[in-house]
Amino acid sequence: MASKDPYEILGVNKDATPDDIKRSYRKLAQKHHPDRNKGDKASEEKFKEINGAYEVLSDPKKRQQYDQFGEAAFSGGGGDGSQGFPGGFDFGGFGGGFADIFETFFSGGQGQSSRGRTREIRGEDKETEITISFEEAAFGVEKELKINRIGECEVCKGKGAAPGSKIVACPTCHGEGEVKTVRNTILGQMVTRRVCDDCSGVGKRPEKPCTSCSGAGRVRLADRLTVRVPAGIQDGSTIRLVGKGDSGMRGGEAGDLYIRVTIQLHKLYSRKNSDVYSIQEIALVQAVLGDEIIIKTIHGPVSMRIPAGTESGKVFFLKGYGVQKLKSTNRGDHFVTITVKIPTKLSKKEKELYLQLAKESGVNINEEKGFFKKVMGD
Repeated sequence: MASKDPYEILGVNKDATPDDIKRSYRKLAQKHHPDRNKGDKASEEKFKEINGAYEVLSDPKKRQQYDQFGEAAFSGGGGDGSQGFPGGFDFGGFGGGFADIFETFFSGGQGQSSRGRTREIRGEDKETEITISFEEAAFGVEKELKINRIGECEVCKGKGAAPGSKIVACPTCHGEGEVKTVRNTILGQMVTRRVCDDCSGVGKRPEKPCTSCSGAGRVRLADRLTVRVPAGIQDGSTIRLVGKGDSGMRGGEAGDLYIRVTIQLHKLYSRKNSDVYSIQEIALVQAVLGDEIIIKTIHGPVSMRIPAGTESGKVFFLKGYGVQKLKSTNRGDHFVTITVKIPTKLSKKEKELYLQLAKESGVNINEEKGFFKKVMGD
């Protein structure tokens, strides 16, 4: 049977960097781990393939040998097609085997030896989203979330054993956490080690599995959490709640919860960083003569002076009336863009006053063809 390419198994190109290989391995190993796929033989075999492929590609010398000689670099010349990995690859025969690789990744480098000792596995991170109003983002808010996650079984406290029962040595591996196979080849005796399928490498198993979690030590939960959204948060920001993701396995720490924040659009205001922007319409006479007007801000109404001769498009700012800066007590500013409203309909009295104003200004208005003829219909 033709051998499977370790690059193909991990889903990477032959020019993949060590980091690319590591990321792909971790993702696939998590997906096909026996603890997640109890009784699934196909997933179990895939898990073995993934670990075997990683053992070759993570070792620069073995990777170079494979790139140069292909499967012949590891087949030992036996040619019987029965050595460990499909097609003659004995990826488990290089010493530590993929149990050590698995331990390195999923214990965070802090697990103990695979032989009869528990290896902690960190829980997965979770992601969710919340939507808040413009004002909630400006002043901060507390939000209650409902999150589905995997939590510690309260019945067995994460141990996987029924109350009153014991944790005993695995009868398959005799507490070693791995199964050793010795083979004689033309190169001599070769020892292969693999993670014990019955205890997933722990070396121990419940004498009587917990009926609540079926011995997994974890159950699916629908939790309600309260998250504090800080004042000044930006649209698209992410809040991290440490330890609020999935619970870890065998005493491993819980993953984290990442919350993406979306801020709703406001009908009056827009925002850039900590500054607030709005548009204020004023009458033509206010622009010409000047006035004092009231501006609506997120902090309440504020009086603002409009100087005489203000043109449409003029921008004023109210210092300190913007959004509180993140992790600070300082605030941004509120910028107001003025638009001058030009009247489209005039009363007879208004027309007379504008004509008088034009005359005083030395402007000759052609009433038959001009603006007033059109708007008054004379």
